[in-house]
Amino acid sequence: MSEVTDIVVPMLQKIQAQLTRLETEMGNLKEDTHHIKVRLTSLEANVNSLNRRMDNFDQRLERVERRMELVEA
Repeated sequence: MSEVTDIVVPMLQKIQAQLTRLETEMGNLKEDTHHIKVRLTSLEANVNSLNRRMDNFDQRLERVERRMELVEA
């Protein structure tokens, strides 16, 4: 029985060490994914804000052109 234990225990310890590393890496991946989601949400909000401002440019340009009589009213 001791011979089997001498073979099995080191293998189980190696597997345990690998599982521990995988758990750590998964935790890091979860944290990284969370940070990416937060930053992506911020970027989406900024793009939406820029789109709203750009939508107003068209209206403002039309008003300027009418005032300068560059287009028909």
